[in-house]
Amino acid sequence: MSRIGNSPITVPSDVEVKIDGKKITVKGPKGTLEREIHKNINVAMDNNVITVTRPDDEPENRSLHGLTRTLINNMIHGVKEEYTRELQINGVGYRAQKQGKKLVMNLGYSHPVEMEEPEGITFDVPNPNTIIVKGINKEVVGQTAAVIRTKRPPEVYRGKGIKYAEEVIRRKEGKAGKK
Repeated sequence: MSRIGNSPITVPSDVEVKIDGKKITVKGPKGTLEREIHKNINVAMDNNVITVTRPDDEPENRSLHGLTRTLINNMIHGVKEEYTRELQINGVGYRAQKQGKKLVMNLGYSHPVEMEEPEGITFDVPNPNTIIVKGINKEVVGQTAAVIRTKRPPEVYRGKGIKYAEEVIRRKEGKAGKK
């Protein structure tokens, strides 16, 4: 039995959910999200409570059961409150700034690295060493933050690079040298 898949989802009063066959639309104060539901999974809504069920205990259906419930819950949470992901930049001369809808980062390369805001995502740069990625779709927020991090991943010897705010970089000791 899937503990996650069997738990019902309570829809808040300011969020509107429509289920049309195998398509679910969630509309809230922050925006609207749509998603196709797998043909083997059944989603029903009754008195602002969404339940997700599966037809049998086949391995594929078992894995889709909890996944579908979590995706719907993430959609409801996203349109009510935005998802955020914070990145920190460490290194001498490394910095970020926002120019219109572009994020411009100086990361030690011979050129500045520029990124456009994807649709539904906003960048916030409260100081030159912090980037905050905001959006209603959890997948897109996480993917955009991962793409920014790949521009200069953290280095283990000096700790330079872009890292997630909650990430801890395990530092390595350098060469011991001749004795």
